[in-house]
Amino acid sequence: MLRQVLHAGLRTSFHAVGRFVAGHAVFFASAPVLLAILLGASFSRYRVEGDVESLLAPKHSLAKIEGNLVESLFPVNRSKHALYSDLQTPGRYGRVIVTARRGSVLDPVHLETILQLHRRIYQMQVTVPATTVGSSGFNYSFSYLCLPDDKNVCIVDDIIRAMEEIQSARTSNRSVPVLHYPITQLADGRQAYIGHQLGGVQGWGHGGAVRPQGTGAKGEGARSAKAVQLTYYLQSRSGLMDRVAGRWENAFCAELKLFGASHPKLGLYPSTSSSLRTDFQFSSVLARRPLLASLGVCGVLAILCCSMRDCVRSKPWLGMLALLSVALSGLTAAGILNLTGATYNSTYLGIPFVMLGHGLFGSFEMLSSWRRTREDQHVKERVASVFEDVMLRFSGSTMIHLMTLGLAASPLTNMEAVRLFCRTAALAITISYIYMLSFYSSCLVFTGYLETRYRHGCFCRRVPKPDRLDSKPAWYRCLMYTRYQDETQSTNPLHGVGQNHMSNPNVTHVANSSGVHGHMANSIQTHSPHHTHSTTNADPHPQDCHLLLGCVRHCYGDWITNTYVKPFVVLLYLVYISFGLMGFLQVTQGSDPSALVATDTATVLYTRAQHRYFSSYSPVIGFYIYESAPYWNASVQRDLLEYAKGFQRISWLEAYLSYLSDRNQSTSQPRENFTRTLRHSFLHEPQFAHFADDIIFAERGQGEEPDVAASRIFLVAKTTENKREEMSVLLDTLRRLSLTSRVRFLIFNPSFVYLDRYATAVSSPLRHSLLAVLFLLGLSSLVVVEPLVSLWLGLTLLSVQFGVLGFMTLWGVEMDCVSVLCLITALGHSADSSGPLLCGFASGRGESRTRWVRLVLERHGIPSLQTLVCYSAALVPLCAVRSNLTHTLFRCLTLTAGCSALHTLAFLPTLLTFLPPSKSRNHRPGREGQRQEVECVEMNDSTRVVDQITT
Repeated sequence: MLRQVLHAGLRTSFHAVGRFVAGHAVFFASAPVLLAILLGASFSRYRVEGDVESLLAPKHSLAKIEGNLVESLFPVNRSKHALYSDLQTPGRYGRVIVTARRGSVLDPVHLETILQLHRRIYQMQVTVPATTVGSSGFNYSFSYLCLPDDKNVCIVDDIIRAMEEIQSARTSNRSVPVLHYPITQLADGRQAYIGHQLGGVQGWGHGGAVRPQGTGAKGEGARSAKAVQLTYYLQSRSGLMDRVAGRWENAFCAELKLFGASHPKLGLYPSTSSSLRTDFQFSSVLARRPLLASLGVCGVLAILCCSMRDCVRSKPWLGMLALLSVALSGLTAAGILNLTGATYNSTYLGIPFVMLGHGLFGSFEMLSSWRRTREDQHVKERVASVFEDVMLRFSGSTMIHLMTLGLAASPLTNMEAVRLFCRTAALAITISYIYMLSFYSSCLVFTGYLETRYRHGCFCRRVPKPDRLDSKPAWYRCLMYTRYQDETQSTNPLHGVGQNHMSNPNVTHVANSSGVHGHMANSIQTHSPHHTHSTTNADPHPQDCHLLLGCVRHCYGDWITNTYVKPFVVLLYLVYISFGLMGFLQVTQGSDPSALVATDTATVLYTRAQHRYFSSYSPVIGFYIYESAPYWNASVQRDLLEYAKGFQRISWLEAYLSYLSDRNQSTSQPRENFTRTLRHSFLHEPQFAHFADDIIFAERGQGEEPDVAASRIFLVAKTTENKREEMSVLLDTLRRLSLTSRVRFLIFNPSFVYLDRYATAVSSPLRHSLLAVLFLLGLSSLVVVEPLVSLWLGLTLLSVQFGVLGFMTLWGVEMDCVSVLCLITALGHSADSSGPLLCGFASGRGESRTRWVRLVLERHGIPSLQTLVCYSAALVPLCAVRSNLTHTLFRCLTLTAGCSALHTLAFLPTLLTFLPPSKSRNHRPGREGQRQEVECVEMNDSTRVVDQITT
């Protein structure tokens, strides 16, 4: 009873809203346009997000906390000897991978060319305009911007020093020093790790790649190498230095482009600190023209979907106006974002398609309901009937959109890109809903007045009556074809109310537009006294029907409900579930940021080269002991050596213990002797002086030796092709070890920021949104909708989500932030598609299941089919954008539309013919023989013809 009261109240409210909008159509049509223009003028405040790491990495993670601790203990600017390019990445840098198209980069010709490139980069200058008028600009070279060592000389990669030693030996006809890999020894006696600087290495004596050596070994001699990686570190202490460093990065890329053109035997793959941000945002630039093409293609198909042969009842401009309503709502939402200071990023490319799908569903549902209203009613009454019939369902689907997006935009979401996207999409959906109630409904009122005055639906010209058309040419009669009201009343008095009826003169039930939940409006249902039904087609003008309506009514509805077709549909659903499960079991996480940038850009080319030539070893992992530990204790030494066992390592502790053993000193000494020898002997040796950057001493008291407050060692693991997966496993293993170790340590690499709890951060908003929708459906089943409708809709959402996730994986899409965004929006899209059909079927009474399935397919399946056609066509230009991000969007959104349409047009119509809800609950045996006498009194007033029905 409460449900019926709420339904009646909501229908009455929407009926009143519809009458109010129809009575003030000019205001509701002009106000959204003016508001969109005013807010669209705020694009002068358009800003692009510059911090890609904050978007694509989990916002709250242990890796970020560890990174801040590492930066506080060992800041990059205090490193005075060596830097590891994949461990310590300062604010600004330039990096290039140089490959030899033929031969080895260690060949004399290539080696000389690489050193020439290094000198050109070292001497390159950038000019910064002066801030005062009349003064000249300032020139900055790399020597001014670089990070200096303890001798105030720029820190360069160790491979440069090794190559200079080889070149010097060849020039002076001396024996060429052996270049070991991955750890080599320089001329000053220092051991240097070059595994991340020399790639594609072949060793001597084994005819193959260099084999990994045991711990402490230098490695085999490198016979040849396919690639070398050089990194140039820049300072960015102040705003001016940061701007200068940014200009230097641009000049760095331009210089490499010129150098590569003059040296075709070498391949150059540059990367800078701003490459990822630039290439990530470049997807938006590439997608501008395809988005306009999508809008144009969708507009053409929307016009065709709204057209009929009857030129008066055809409403082609409503399809274009529906797209205009979506565009105005998007412009309004963008203006609000600009005024609030929000920033844009490339993930927002999916928001127009979310708005498009939701807006098209609403517009086609309203148009379908309009065509079911009585033509002899006033336009205001017809619009009010449309609101009463459609807006309750449309508001419910909008609520599901806002629930899923709103919860994903909450602080519970740990991925900033997901949170910002869902927040913006929720704002856009809200404005789109308001504009659909105002702007599009006003356009429906205007086209309704054109129809009432018998004006052409496309040219707005009055259509002459049939007697005047007879003298016109055939093409003119075809263009101006329509049916006047007198024809309609003489042939089919209730045309447009119900097309199919049961041929039995004994019992007749007439349902007006407000009956049975507002979903089965204006339908005529008749029943035989013996409960046998014979269906006939009573439409006297079948050529006036919409093409899709005729196909569904006369072909598809009978075919999908055929007894012999149902087993194959059920079998198809089992195949659907099987392939979805197959893909679900193969879901992989995509934590690599380079998978979300435009293709054929510097980031992608650099990443491919790095994966090809430098995938033998993991990035350098920092092993940081952040508390004072008894390093002089033998058991602590054994533990630390055991932790590093199996890694290639650069360890001050291991070198110091070997230093003590070579001097015949015990490695287990008192604290004072251990620290004194470390400070005054070991770190003063030239080959060990670089370890001073890895140790932090803390003063104790006057006259006492300081303690080792913190220290670090560097570890490198042997990896295979699945480098990121192995790094994730390694991270979890070492973290578990740190919980039980007596030495307090942590490990860090910048890539851990993206790996740390990435799967949880990505999947949690999807899980929260899905649970919120199921909770909403369960709660609404108590007071708003029927429980079986909520159950069916919840199962449909789960099935669509499961299928999209599974087929997405089989199509090669990984679980990253973009695919999760599509999965979140898939909940609302599937609710848009299947919700009206389920509500219409559940609210029907007194007919067989098959009869009601055919009827709801005619009324709600056609809007879903029209939306599928327009939406799929709008997605086609998106696949032409050369961007990994847009490719992911295209695949996920296509699967969402396909799976939703498959459930709405195939699976649900078949399953509802033999599964609950039942259609015989109101059929009692004692009432089958009862007859009802119906008296219809026709009353004419000044505005319309009203049928007053009394019993």
